[in-house]
Amino acid sequence: MFTTSFTIEWGDCDEAGIVFYPNYFYWFDCAFQRLLRSCGLSQRELRKRFGAVTPIVEAHSDFKAPARYDDVLDIEITVRGAGERRFRVDYRFSSKAKLIGTGYEIRAWAQLKDDGTIKSAPLSEEFMSMLDAAAPNPGPRP
Repeated sequence: MFTTSFTIEWGDCDEAGIVFYPNYFYWFDCAFQRLLRSCGLSQRELRKRFGAVTPIVEAHSDFKAPARYDDVLDIEITVRGAGERRFRVDYRFSSKAKLIGTGYEIRAWAQLKDDGTIKSAPLSEEFMSMLDAAAPNPGPRP
């Protein structure tokens, strides 16, 4: 499991000091980018090495408790395949060991074409192995 943290700033919150919900989706993507970097990849390296990008095609979140200004949000990530051309990134976010919520993204594997467009392609086994090494799927939570 890959874990990263963010400190919640005032600009992340509404007037009551509670995180404005779209920010969680931003942090999901930031956490995924940190996962890539932990594998020696960045968006530039992903494009250079694999000629690919990983667009988000679905995103969802369930909120259990509010997070507030100055809280440290810990995000745990697990990754698994979700078909031949997609993979799922699961997120569990907490603060001070209290569950704040869960969420996921479904990301496609897409090859970059010479004209700048993208086309869905079968997932790279090498790429998935790299993600597995950094954020293995621990199986179902009790």
